[in-house]
Amino acid sequence: MPTRCNSSIFEDFVPDEDATAVARLKAAGAIVLGKGQMGPLATTRATKPNGTVTTVNAWTPGDPGVDPGGSSTGPACSVAGRMAASSIGTQTGGSIVLPSNQQNLTGLKPTMGRVSIHGVIPLSFTRDHSGPLARDAMDAALMLQVMAGPDAKDPRTLGLPAVPDLVRAATPVLSRGGAVRMRRATRIGVPSDFLAAQKEPRTALLNQLDAIPGVVLADIAYPADRTLLTGTFNAARLAERTEPFRHWLREDPAKFGVSLLSWLQGLMLSGDEWITAQRAKNHLLREVLDGLMNRCDVLLQTGPVPFDILGLPEIAFPIGFDAGGVPVGAILGGQPYEEDRLLEVAAAYQAVTDWHTRRPTDPVPAAARLRAAIARPRLSAEEVATSSA
Repeated sequence: MPTRCNSSIFEDFVPDEDATAVARLKAAGAIVLGKGQMGPLATTRATKPNGTVTTVNAWTPGDPGVDPGGSSTGPACSVAGRMAASSIGTQTGGSIVLPSNQQNLTGLKPTMGRVSIHGVIPLSFTRDHSGPLARDAMDAALMLQVMAGPDAKDPRTLGLPAVPDLVRAATPVLSRGGAVRMRRATRIGVPSDFLAAQKEPRTALLNQLDAIPGVVLADIAYPADRTLLTGTFNAARLAERTEPFRHWLREDPAKFGVSLLSWLQGLMLSGDEWITAQRAKNHLLREVLDGLMNRCDVLLQTGPVPFDILGLPEIAFPIGFDAGGVPVGAILGGQPYEEDRLLEVAAAYQAVTDWHTRRPTDPVPAAARLRAAIARPRLSAEEVATSSA
């Protein structure tokens, strides 16, 4: 079916086969309902190519100014609005975990290579991931169990550790007295700035996790150069996203719409800057695996970027709501190929809380929405470049 990446570049593109992840789900009996709208070329929340906001947060359908998360906005909204049981998201810079946090979902970005991205329009060869957007840990596990595994059409999937039993990992474990406990003793790292602006959900989350037998909370301090490694050097991704699109940049830059600046920025990155960024990435990997993750099994994240850069797994899950009724979520990062460990923590937490069962109020009928004539904001090219996912 037409696969446009919400861009004029692919307005006539119809692939001749399903993406591997879709084909595997269909072969396992999944019913594919359709496609959700993404951000233009996966650079921001769902808008028209000119930046006009389209798909909104399922929790605030009357206020398009509330961020629904991007770039997998439509797939997340369809699950949050109970139009679909689960959906597929793609992530290069937070595009699974961020819409999950914004719309009360459980989203799982697997380790690089765990799920084939054959059939996914590329954005960044070293950072593109595909994973489930679901209502809870079990639905995410069911999706990923089918999607994951080697695929000859994607060399990144070959030669990796076997996929663990994810469904078992997402099944809560009960003690003899019926209380929920961890399947394995798990040390959870807690950075001091984790959810610093959301003190009540942060405190409640940590108290609930600490009360689960088998959980140990550990204070974690970031290395001094973290901002440099995950901020300044994060710009290296822009050259990767430009490389597959050079033809269209030469032919007709206007086809990039509101996301053009991101591709132009990629053209400005020099070869020596790219090499320096790769060295910085290797240094960051050593700091995370030999430093941070040496002191914990899983790590609460202040944002998705570090683990996106490194291709490490992350899970997002709901932990409450802010004062305006918009969902608040947490992001948990793990060791390479340990998606099962992340699911164990999320499943135990969801067994003692009910945030993941909350659903938004049914929206008003379409006719009433049209009569209300809600003004749709329009993102500028500068805003898209700044917030690009």
